[in-house]
Amino acid sequence: MAPVRVAAVQLAASQDVDGNLAACLRLIDDAAAQGAQLIVLPEFCNHLSYYADRAQAHQLATRPGDPFLTAVADRARRHGVHIKINVTHAHPDGRTGGTNFLFGPDGAVLGQCDKQTLMGAENDHLDPATEVGPIIETPLGRLGMYACMEGVINEVARGLALRGAQVLLNSLNSFALDEASLHIPVRAAENKVWVVAANKVGPLLPEEHLPRLSAALGVPAEWLHGAGESQIVAPDGTVLAKGPRTGEAVVIADIDPDLADGKRRPDGTDIFATRRPDLYTDIAEPPHGRRRPPGADNIQVAVVRGDAATAERETALAAASGAQLIVVHEGDPAAVAAALDGTRAHAVVGTPGGPVLVDATGVVARQPRLHSAANDGNSWVATATQGLPSAAADHSGTVHTSWDVATSQKLSAAQETGAPGTAPEPGAQAATGPAPETDALVTVDLAWGRLAMVAGGDSIYPELFRVAALRDVDVVAVTVETAETWELALGLPERAAENRLNVVAATPVHQEAAVFALSPDFTLWTAWQGRSPGGSATRWSRPCRRARPRGARTSPPPRPPTGWCPARPISSTAARGGWCTPSQKGRPRWPKRSGTSRTWSTTRPSSTCTTPSTSISSCSPS
Repeated sequence: MAPVRVAAVQLAASQDVDGNLAACLRLIDDAAAQGAQLIVLPEFCNHLSYYADRAQAHQLATRPGDPFLTAVADRARRHGVHIKINVTHAHPDGRTGGTNFLFGPDGAVLGQCDKQTLMGAENDHLDPATEVGPIIETPLGRLGMYACMEGVINEVARGLALRGAQVLLNSLNSFALDEASLHIPVRAAENKVWVVAANKVGPLLPEEHLPRLSAALGVPAEWLHGAGESQIVAPDGTVLAKGPRTGEAVVIADIDPDLADGKRRPDGTDIFATRRPDLYTDIAEPPHGRRRPPGADNIQVAVVRGDAATAERETALAAASGAQLIVVHEGDPAAVAAALDGTRAHAVVGTPGGPVLVDATGVVARQPRLHSAANDGNSWVATATQGLPSAAADHSGTVHTSWDVATSQKLSAAQETGAPGTAPEPGAQAATGPAPETDALVTVDLAWGRLAMVAGGDSIYPELFRVAALRDVDVVAVTVETAETWELALGLPERAAENRLNVVAATPVHQEAAVFALSPDFTLWTAWQGRSPGGSATRWSRPCRRARPRGARTSPPPRPPTGWCPARPISSTAARGGWCTPSQKGRPRWPKRSGTSRTWSTTRPSSTCTTPSTSISSCSPS
């Protein structure tokens, strides 16, 4: 296929419908003048997402053949282009949707669909979709449409890609900074498709109300504006073009939609052909809230990598320093278990057959690899770890000291072990002895919460982490050697963000390792602990990240020098807390280069620290 020129248009909207239409048409003309064949506009182009009630939202919505949609169709016909736009739309049956329209070069509607996943106050004014969106065959490729919040979770984009979409068109109405840095590009990378995403700029609430709302929320008024940064992303997660943080813009790039038909990793594994729908059945169950008690407020974790001697030495050091969970990229489970002698710590040890959970008494649980790879004969049979001692049935190191943090009461034996009456999930077990090999996601209940382990290539399947979240997992330990850059830069942070999970990733020493930890603040801004104007919690940002630089020394100094940031706790309570917004004053930030180390700011200015070149890594949500 010849290259296709696509455009993502970012603009400001208000409560003036005619003014909004004029802005849309002006920027469509601009994009067409630059040769764009496919033009994507933001969400809710006809009116701010701000209404007195459901009746007003329906009254102000577009209708089939009305002046707003007719004008957009006429522009598509005039320029001979495809235009994707999102508006509030009044359906003949009385529903009001957040509706995507694709107009063809002749002005006809080629496809339409309503937003499936509504955000906050949208639920007060709009109706969710009654069916999934179409895959639209065009001369420009197979197109799929979604909007804003649908891109903050993986299912909608995943479904479109699985049904053959090559180019995903995302219209946004978002002030969240993590859209551009995380949620938009990860949908391209994890599905190996193109994404064209157009976001708003300017106030997302009526301008006359901004001073009052800003004062009530305790945030500057500019943070109630659309976050901009509209962008076009390649199937490997590379952002080809991106708009500014503020101001109107037309973002242009030339793409080859056929590249999205290649679904293979560098090792030849087809990421769609190797999916295991039989493992993901929890996702199709009726929605429910958290069923098990919340985990501990925080735990200390460590990441260990290096040769066998390093793994044993650093595991012993981390356990002696108070780490409760240690994730070892690769090692001998028996030797690592011996290194835990005299402590109550647990360690997840990477092995060729999958991670193994051990404590001082031996093996607690094994997690086999669940997805095949091109180099293992399409077999899901994992190599069992042999010759390791099993944890004793009276495993008193953790189970008998479990506490429900919310009630400060000791859990019953049934709650701790998943005994009858607690409806344990498939593959769930307590830390009272090793489970038999099982072709399922294994979850283990420990004193501080529920743990799941993910092996190697399994980490690229978003469905697996969603299952973990639905089973009330608090921490996911991942032992992996990543094959593509996006897997650690976008994939694992997104698994943490979209599922509200702590993720601890241990990699080889030539790659970065990281801890993606929850924060106790589930809002976009530090000063704001409340709710949004529409009554919904604000969208979260990236999780707090502590990265271990590649090529780091294998052991820390005997005594931490001044400025060394020791192991610190992460939150294990997936049902509570929030995310760290990068670059906000007083919040954890993404690491920046500082010589051979990296520096972070934390919520406590006095806690600013530089990580040493060591195999131990940790993170605090503060």
